[in-house]
Amino acid sequence: MTRRPHVVVVGDVMLDRDVDGTVERLSPDGPAPVLDVTGIRESPGGAGLAALLCAGSGARVTLVAPVAVDEAGHRLTAGLTSRVDLLALQHQGATRTKTRVRSQAQSLVRVDDGGPGTPGAVPVDDVAAVLAQADAVLVSDYGAGTTHDEHLRTLLTRAAASGVLVWDPHPRGGAPVPGATLVTPNAAEAAGALRGRPEVSAAPDVRAWALLGVWKARGVAVTAGADGAFVATGRDVRYVPAPAASGGDPCGAGDRFAASAVVALAAGATVTDAVTAAVLDASEWVEAGGAEAFRRSHDRPQSSIGDEAADAEAPEVPSDGGAASPARVRQTAAALRAGGRTLVATGGCFDIVHAGHVATLQAARRLGDALVVLMNSDDSVRRLKGAGRPVVTAADRARVLAALDCVDAVLVFDEDDPRAALDHLRPDVWVKGGDYDERLLPEADVVQRHGGRIVLLPYLDGRSTTSILRRSATHTPDTHPMKETA
Repeated sequence: MTRRPHVVVVGDVMLDRDVDGTVERLSPDGPAPVLDVTGIRESPGGAGLAALLCAGSGARVTLVAPVAVDEAGHRLTAGLTSRVDLLALQHQGATRTKTRVRSQAQSLVRVDDGGPGTPGAVPVDDVAAVLAQADAVLVSDYGAGTTHDEHLRTLLTRAAASGVLVWDPHPRGGAPVPGATLVTPNAAEAAGALRGRPEVSAAPDVRAWALLGVWKARGVAVTAGADGAFVATGRDVRYVPAPAASGGDPCGAGDRFAASAVVALAAGATVTDAVTAAVLDASEWVEAGGAEAFRRSHDRPQSSIGDEAADAEAPEVPSDGGAASPARVRQTAAALRAGGRTLVATGGCFDIVHAGHVATLQAARRLGDALVVLMNSDDSVRRLKGAGRPVVTAADRARVLAALDCVDAVLVFDEDDPRAALDHLRPDVWVKGGDYDERLLPEADVVQRHGGRIVLLPYLDGRSTTSILRRSATHTPDTHPMKETA
């Protein structure tokens, strides 16, 4: 099976809490709203969130961070260790906790406590051993002091010189080490890093280029919120626009951006391609509801695969057969990868599911831990197969496929081929049934760019929807008895 990239995340962790409730009255002792609590959610924040997002993108993750030995620290650790490996450093002070008090999706107040969170004695040999095994390193700086530690800075400088290192900076943190593959400041952080240099224009592309020299980095991407990002490399500066979106919650978007970029780089992407993927992922993150939506999703079972999730619900199949949004594709992939599982995908029209389809799906499922079927929509089938097709609607085709034990999720796409869907799903294995040359598959580049491999499976002789429909029209019997397939 495809080897998943190993990403090491180094930085400051905290415990994020959302306290939700309703406000219907004011306090009698002052003009303050009274919140009747309806729910509390907790999840790892800071570098902890970045580590979880890297894991959800298919990476094997080790988190190196100071963790306090207190009740909040135990809860923080419990939220991490089911998904990532943790090398906990000594932590000065209590666990840093950020609590948002919310009503009707609006924040009333945020309460921060704990800290300072700076590391104690750093086990240099242990950290060096972890970094030596990494395909890429992400520094997730939240200003608590981890990036000021001289021992860690020395180790990170070596990592940047020998491999991929992405640095997500903070105004109170240490400066990125020289040679970083990519530094990802937002507009305010970029302006702060250039304070005292009035000759540098406020334009984000100019700032990105200037910061290359200031930080001695190989790439700098200045993120600009809904406008996208400006990425500077040694050759030029390029603008990567964000897709149009309305509303949403930007909380955690920087972590989503950095996590997507480092996973893409670990899989072999160029800096510009990694930033392009990160802009898309961050935009979808905001539109889907940001960190709050992420915490809500973690209140529910994450997967329907394996013994650990035997009671979890299977991913929902759209009842109308409509195409899945990019955000839904991402969410499905993250859920099915939970616990480090290998994700397999295959695709097709599946108009009249027959024995050939079932044999291919069963064989595909044996190649990993979860199988996603990418299925052409009705309009897509009509364009590919002509008038009169599909015989079975997308909604019904999806229901039939989802009922098979070997299928874990069905996602519908509108395009003529699955390249766009695969760019979001990023399977470890892509299975194609039939007599194809892998080099000629239009989707091959997309699969391989994200670290996936392609497996070709033979069709059963005479089993195709077209041949079944032709025999039905001429009342010709089936002359191909079913054979067992490996």
